[in-house]
Amino acid sequence: MNPCELANSVTLSLDQYFKDLDGEPPHALYDMVLACVEKPLLEYTLQYSGGNQSKTAEILGLNRNTLRKKMQQYKIE
Repeated sequence: MNPCELANSVTLSLDQYFKDLDGEPPHALYDMVLACVEKPLLEYTLQYSGGNQSKTAEILGLNRNTLRKKMQQYKIE
C-alpha cells in the first residue's frame, strides 16, 4: 500500500461518514480520524518491533515518552 492508497481509504471513509450523518452536524471529526488511524498504527508497529518501545518510537519518528503517552491514551499494553 502506498501513501496515496491510504489517503484514498480515508477519503472514502469520510465520504461514508458524512453520508451517514444524514443532516446531523459532525462533531470532533479530527480526534475521531486520528484515533481510527493512530491506534492501529501504534499496535502494528509495536508488534513489528517485537514490543520494543524504543525501536517502535524510532520507526515512528517519536520520542519514547510520547509513544508511552499515546499507548496510555489508547490503552495499549
